[in-house]
Amino acid sequence: MTTIAVTGATGHLGRLVVQALLDRGVDAGAIVAAVRTPQKAADLLGRGVQVREADYDRPETLATALAGVDRLLLVSGNAVGSRLAQHRAVIEAAKAAGVGFVAYTSVLRADTTPIRLAAEHRATEEALAASGLPYSFLRNGWYLENYTSQLPTVRATGAFLGSAGQGRIAAATRADYAEAAAAVLTAGSARPVYELGGDQPFTMAELAAEVSRQLGAEIGYTDVPAEQLVTILTGAGVPRDFAEILADTDVHVREHSALDNPGPDLRELIGRPTTAPAEAIAEALKR
Repeated sequence: MTTIAVTGATGHLGRLVVQALLDRGVDAGAIVAAVRTPQKAADLLGRGVQVREADYDRPETLATALAGVDRLLLVSGNAVGSRLAQHRAVIEAAKAAGVGFVAYTSVLRADTTPIRLAAEHRATEEALAASGLPYSFLRNGWYLENYTSQLPTVRATGAFLGSAGQGRIAAATRADYAEAAAAVLTAGSARPVYELGGDQPFTMAELAAEVSRQLGAEIGYTDVPAEQLVTILTGAGVPRDFAEILADTDVHVREHSALDNPGPDLRELIGRPTTAPAEAIAEALKR
């Protein structure tokens, strides 16, 4: 029986990957939820999933977590600035444990994109390629949840704010990307690189128009200079470094279509069209 491990399995994406593996018929006992805090995975343990401690910042936990694992999904960490060292620790532990395949959740066109957010992803890809382990880079585009999570604030203020201009964004839901990861983890073979994005690219103005239609209220999109966006985000409590990364991404969306992706990889992996922005908005508005 092939054993599949998912790091960050109590996070937004990792938990969905575990569910997608179960939905694909993978035996729960063949799934390892590798998590920093095992207590948060009690529900997975109750379903028969193996739960093992795996803290990116404590490499001594990784050897035990990956023992006997055949295929691994390395879900990128969220500590921007510290992720490369964390990811290298996992890659080294995977190699030492004899893991046969590693998939890594990267970012769209990580090897060529100008966005600052890609730097650690690109370096992680290089480290994984140099490790000698068989691998796939799952280069995820933007999550629709990045926008639907803003809906309470947008309803209150009447507008989305950003610096993306008329740039198009090929976003998909976390569940879409999770299904794709599960497909790669359970496939007999996999390509080295998948460029993953949604089927219905949109501008921020178009997204605002769809929210307006569903709410029956006027919601606009206010485009501001990147420096002003950083000030607004930090004023709302976003750490400055991350606010600057978000603003930088918007600038490159506007100038270089950095988050647009016309390719079919995501829909082909999941075997269906990706979730439409209108559907994701409708679902979010129910909550």
